[in-house]
Amino acid sequence: MSKWKWMMTTGAAAMMLAACGGGEENAGSSESGGSSEGETYKIGVTQFVEHPSLDNAYKGFKEGLEEAGVKAEFDEQNAQGDQNNNQTIAQNFVSDGVDLIFGNSTPSATAALNATKDIPIVFTSVTDPVAAGLVQDAEAPGGNVTGTIDLHPDAIANTVKFMAEEFDGKNVGVVYNAGEQNSVAQAEQVESILKENGLKMVPVTVSTSSEVKQAAESLIGKVDMFYIFTDNTVVSALESVIQVANDEDIPLFVGEKDSVARGGFAAYGFNYEDIGKEAGKMAAQILTGEAEAGELPVLPPQDLKLVINETAAAEMNIEIKDEWKQDAELVK
Repeated sequence: MSKWKWMMTTGAAAMMLAACGGGEENAGSSESGGSSEGETYKIGVTQFVEHPSLDNAYKGFKEGLEEAGVKAEFDEQNAQGDQNNNQTIAQNFVSDGVDLIFGNSTPSATAALNATKDIPIVFTSVTDPVAAGLVQDAEAPGGNVTGTIDLHPDAIANTVKFMAEEFDGKNVGVVYNAGEQNSVAQAEQVESILKENGLKMVPVTVSTSSEVKQAAESLIGKVDMFYIFTDNTVVSALESVIQVANDEDIPLFVGEKDSVARGGFAAYGFNYEDIGKEAGKMAAQILTGEAEAGELPVLPPQDLKLVINETAAAEMNIEIKDEWKQDAELVK
């Protein structure tokens, strides 16, 4: 089966879940959620870095649990983009004997799986769980892991097609962290689809968010467009790329709606809160004994829509065509 074919077959599973669901110091806190009586579960929350997309995914996760009537205490930890912190957080959750680990990003989920094969893990904000080694088969994960992904099978193809058909120029600047498997998988896919559409990827890699602005600036005069997909390191410093795009009138395409709201020009996107909520419903099933983690198929986003930021278009000197308005959701 094609690596992405399973995404197209999991809509029914999502509906079933909905029916069932009814280098820096670690930053952490605890809080309670849910309103049902009975057992209170302890959930370890590990997030690789702070940015709105991941924050919204976590918000949705808690909403999914609450809607399912599951009461939980959350031990929230943020690795601040540091892989060593990531591993320490996961190991501490195992030592503390949490009931479930929520891995909010590929590095977070991978660190959790490295730390335990017994405690159930539910992930989100992961692009390719098979390539990342989280699961062997997305439709039947097995083991102690499942979750939701942040890449709709048509998102990159639709975005690149829009670039090729509606914009002049052939060179597309891509900034990403080559140390994130999530990003490497997307970069390879973006490069292939760009080539199919007669465009060329001009890549620059970074290791930390502090390098993002310089990387974007290095592409000035070399690219006709930017495409920033769902790379945690780069998205956490997205405003740096937005500033360069605005100053140089370079159209900035992004990977999801949250980044459009922050000032990206356009995306074929989805809401991270939605994939977080589906992950929360999965966690509820696991915690209450309705299903084992490995029995629940990994789910992709269910909705995809072209979103255009009118303010960003003006900043980047892009005229919004009437035909775009017919198909797109316009935001300011």
